[in-house]
Amino acid sequence: MRLIIAEKPSLARAIADALPGGGQRQEGAIVCGDTTVTWCLGHLLEQAAPEAYDPADKQWRLDRLPIVPGSWKLAPRAKARGQLAVIRKLIKQAAEVVHAGDPDREGQLLVQEVIEYLNYRGPVSRLLVSDLNRPAVARALSKLASNADFQPLFQAAQARSRADWLYGINLTRAWTLTGRQAGHDGVLSVGRVQTPVLGLIVRRDNAIRDFTPYPFYPLWVDIEVARGRLRAWWAPTERQPLDDQGRLVERAPADALAARLPGAEGRLAKLEQNEKRQNAPLPYSLSALQVDAARRFGLSAQTVLDVCQSLYERHKLITYPRSDCRYLPEEHLPLARKSLGGACRNDATLSEWLEGADFSLRSKAWNDKQVGAHHALAPTGKAADFATLSEMEAQVFRLVVRNVMAQFYPPLRTFEVKAEFHLLDEAFRARGQSVLDPGWKPLFTTKEDSPPLPPLTQGEPCRTREAGVEEKETRPPEPFTDASLIKAMMNIGRYVEDPEVRRTLRETDGLGTEATRAGIIETLVQRGYLVRKQKALRATKLGTALISALPAAVSTPERTALWEQRLSGIAEGSGDARAFQQALIDDLYGLLKQSDAGRLRSSLQTAQGEAAAPAKRIAQARKGAGKKTTRRKSTPARKTTRSSS
Repeated sequence: MRLIIAEKPSLARAIADALPGGGQRQEGAIVCGDTTVTWCLGHLLEQAAPEAYDPADKQWRLDRLPIVPGSWKLAPRAKARGQLAVIRKLIKQAAEVVHAGDPDREGQLLVQEVIEYLNYRGPVSRLLVSDLNRPAVARALSKLASNADFQPLFQAAQARSRADWLYGINLTRAWTLTGRQAGHDGVLSVGRVQTPVLGLIVRRDNAIRDFTPYPFYPLWVDIEVARGRLRAWWAPTERQPLDDQGRLVERAPADALAARLPGAEGRLAKLEQNEKRQNAPLPYSLSALQVDAARRFGLSAQTVLDVCQSLYERHKLITYPRSDCRYLPEEHLPLARKSLGGACRNDATLSEWLEGADFSLRSKAWNDKQVGAHHALAPTGKAADFATLSEMEAQVFRLVVRNVMAQFYPPLRTFEVKAEFHLLDEAFRARGQSVLDPGWKPLFTTKEDSPPLPPLTQGEPCRTREAGVEEKETRPPEPFTDASLIKAMMNIGRYVEDPEVRRTLRETDGLGTEATRAGIIETLVQRGYLVRKQKALRATKLGTALISALPAAVSTPERTALWEQRLSGIAEGSGDARAFQQALIDDLYGLLKQSDAGRLRSSLQTAQGEAAAPAKRIAQARKGAGKKTTRRKSTPARKTTRSSS
């Protein structure tokens, strides 16, 4: 008998439907001729508790830390014992086993750890399914690989699981026990990934809290040229009082210049005119989809993941969603017209987009060299029954279809102009853009980035008609949202302060994985470290106090980003799982020495006392900057702009 072990029942049913033999159901399995398909229920096994290694570690004690297993053990999850018993019985009868976990790091671990836990020693093949429709599953079944080829992926997943256990068990116990000494009654959870993510939010909240706004004063001029009028902005030089972004922070020089400008004559000193081509955004990875869906529809990262799983498993409308790839296999290109035609069949907007698609085009999205264990999210070609889809499912489905459809639209072509005018020995700059060919852009937005300028000629004379000074105010950085936090986790190098570490990070290095990022955010919310305020994610007093009390190495992303990089190296076959684990253990010894009840007590008290500080500080700053000023001509109303600090 050949035994196929799928990750979930939905995948098992899809595999059984693609096999000959009718598919006779029995307890926990489907029999299809000489092949039996069974399934896991997510993880059937978990890392054993500390007391499984030593009963003395059932009690939490600082003098027992760190707990480091000499030989690792797994234990059945309480709700999974029945299905594990089914697989145990079937695997004893199997002449061959097919590993059909999801095509990612965790999918490799989830099924392989069951196979090894049950001591199966026969041949193991690997089935990679990314599309649950019958033809796609049948094609996958015809291309089985050896599971041995995926051992680096398994070793990386196993190293991740053990690292999370070591880090979470030891540091959570250490800071929880320290918290009790500081007067906090409750578990203080510390995690290898969740804590640096919490640290990102706490530091952003602190920057917002400590931000003091100040005014600055842009000066505009309306200029008449040979073939029209335009608005330009003064570019003050360093002899003026400027901030670190080149903004004028005293009004007097702007007012003095504005008074002299009306009627002033000058010339167009510099002119740059370029035609630019911009290709369509690539098809989505899960994280990229979570970012866009959060921005467009206000959906949380976890909601997007849940919706994608429903579109994949229940409706069979999209391919495997937990992907970190934004490219598609080249063999999918000839099938794209058919799959997009099916996906668009029952929706007026999608059908309209389909009519404009040119399937003779080939974008850079079709690239086998960029595709690993899984590819970008794409429609399967099944026609959607929008009557059975929820509003969120329909919204996310259209996004997935749109980004693949956009690959068959021409590039966006624009004509961009940058002009610098010299008036009264000062420089004034203007920029504009005209659309030559909208290409793919109407599928995404109808808004133009900037209006066009009139036709210009290098060196032509100009004359000022009006001038004015605006009063704007700097703003603090925006709080994190699901969209911006997922993007930060994807591109963590931007938040790494150590320049040496930043240099070692690749663009693809991040915190967490496609499959775990949404769960990390929700875990922080559930544990009382984060709250959602409208779309914003803000740290609670407890979350702020914990980050303040922890060593910086635990709450900043540098170390975890490097660990994720090493895990990627293990998965690619270039890293050493044992060396990774030993380095983590060495770090643990140093970190545990830094637990300090006095510091934690002080952090908790400080967090309690800062609730009213931001509003009071901003009110005081605005009062100090609120002196009356005069304006030249028809100046727009007072505005604010965000500081990049």
